[in-house]
Amino acid sequence: MDIFLNFMASLICFLVLSLVLIPASTHPQSNEQGYTSVILSDKGIDFAKDMLIKKAVSSMIPLQLPDIEKYVKIPLLGRVHVVLSNITINSVIAPSSVETGATGIVLLASGATADLTMNWRYSYKSWIVVISDSGDASVKVKDMEVGLTVTSEEQDGTLTLSLLDCGCYVKDISIKMDGGASWLYQVVVDAFEGPIGSAVENAISKKIKEGISKLDSRLQSLPKQVSVDHVSAMNVTFTGNPVLVNSSIEIDINGLFMTRDNVLIPSYYYKGLQASDSSNCPAKMIGISLHENVFNTAAVVYFNAGYMHWTVDRFPNQSLLNTTTWRYIYPQLYEVYPNDGMKLNISLTSPPVIKIVENDLDVTIYLDVTVNVLDADEVIPVASVSLVVNASCSPHILRNKLAGILKLKNFTVSYNWSNIGDLHVPLVSPIAYAVVETIFLPYVNLPLLKGLPLPFLHGFTLKNAEIHCMKSKMMICSNLAFSQQYHIS
Repeated sequence: MDIFLNFMASLICFLVLSLVLIPASTHPQSNEQGYTSVILSDKGIDFAKDMLIKKAVSSMIPLQLPDIEKYVKIPLLGRVHVVLSNITINSVIAPSSVETGATGIVLLASGATADLTMNWRYSYKSWIVVISDSGDASVKVKDMEVGLTVTSEEQDGTLTLSLLDCGCYVKDISIKMDGGASWLYQVVVDAFEGPIGSAVENAISKKIKEGISKLDSRLQSLPKQVSVDHVSAMNVTFTGNPVLVNSSIEIDINGLFMTRDNVLIPSYYYKGLQASDSSNCPAKMIGISLHENVFNTAAVVYFNAGYMHWTVDRFPNQSLLNTTTWRYIYPQLYEVYPNDGMKLNISLTSPPVIKIVENDLDVTIYLDVTVNVLDADEVIPVASVSLVVNASCSPHILRNKLAGILKLKNFTVSYNWSNIGDLHVPLVSPIAYAVVETIFLPYVNLPLLKGLPLPFLHGFTLKNAEIHCMKSKMMICSNLAFSQQYHIS
């Protein structure tokens, strides 16, 4: 892949383009609203430009140019046939700048230089004599200017890329020849400066067009869903044209969770959104904006998949799982089942409700706890209570994952049913507190502490990341570094 393909890849889709490496077999429909935004600041654009141009140049060099040949009229000799072959660009240095605006993305490399090598040969034939010679030469292309303008649009959940304008102009060339007669040197300089410059201009312009065409095909082949794990996937259809403003690029995707078999979440999550605010990341390269519905749809997927049900038969204070300990809390239970073991079934009755507030996440969890007695080989349900648990979650970045930990704020207990006498809720509350603090929250925090992978960061590492929570949205602000294993093909 040449320098311009890689540069545009980094600029147009940057992180999202890496999703092409993750296979997807199904294509869910795009929604009109984006719940996840990737905002690349001017600092991020410069990072992408400088790093990827450097890597891409190394991948495209050496670049072969077509042979050039012509007949040159030499005083006293006549027509001499001169051929330049094996013309190769061996290095390119391209100081560059990039601008974003209403017309698209404009890249300008001004004052670029390129080093070339080539072979030369000439032959002169007359009815008296045949003269020929050959050798090699080095060429320095100076003050080269390269410019291109591209625009991108969303169509049916994918991005299309169009080249509006491109060009390459070579201002100056110097040629150093090894071998040959002195008269030949000036002939080559005078006769071939223009053709060599034209060959370089045509080759680079052709590479630009080929690269944009390849990138357009690659963008349109991006998967529309990305697997997160064996349960869930994320809908990554694009939801509008990239926004190019204030030297930044914003790309919006649907971003909501779904099941691996393409089951979408309920439509009530599709509600009005506020525009992303990149002003929270003034000094960082990238901002990743996540709406609270991203987390709520994840909760729905895992709830429907049966991952929010637990059976508790071990406890830090194991005596709590014996009817003897309950004889003062639930005396009828002890009378019917004295000194029997117990088991608790904890089940969420609905998906957790997650709200992003200032500087935090609020989580409301509705669950039922069923008390079972182990009588001989029989498991006997004897009572049930409902809990409403209010917790806060403090998110943080763990490498390239979004992790967090739930902390209990408060809870309420209500009576459901009992098969053996009355269950007094005030007496049960201390045990309910112990269950929530020592069993339920540790179960829930186990996957949260491992973190949820951000599926936009293939080939990149977050650096000095910060998280800003505001009403209904979370903004991850970070600098970026290339992963060691990152490779541009």
